[in-house]
Amino acid sequence: MRFTKDHEWVEVDGDVATIGITNYAAQQLGDVVFVDLPSAGKAVKAGEELAVVESVKAASDVYAPVSGEVVEANGEVAEAPETVNAMPEAGGWFVKLKLADPAELDALMDRDAYEAFLATL
Repeated sequence: MRFTKDHEWVEVDGDVATIGITNYAAQQLGDVVFVDLPSAGKAVKAGEELAVVESVKAASDVYAPVSGEVVEANGEVAEAPETVNAMPEAGGWFVKLKLADPAELDALMDRDAYEAFLATL
């Protein structure tokens, strides 16, 4: 699993990246009440808005940590947004992307680096 400073995570299986928000992000948001996900087929570039998460506290953009084409959106989080709080780094994933450039993963943090980053916040 790889992480961004914006608290997104990426897990890669072959040429498909599963993307979600971290446990830290889910805790900061509070109770998630709505998730707006992109449709399959949408192309995104690293750093662009990928999804929107609304909680009882605020609405927040989720950015694509890597570039690619959306191959699947997680309908479960759209129908049951509380899944994001319950399992942010598992069943609460947002989308699966077909990677455009696997080398982009090299710019992301591993778990140890992410944990060190969190300690500075």
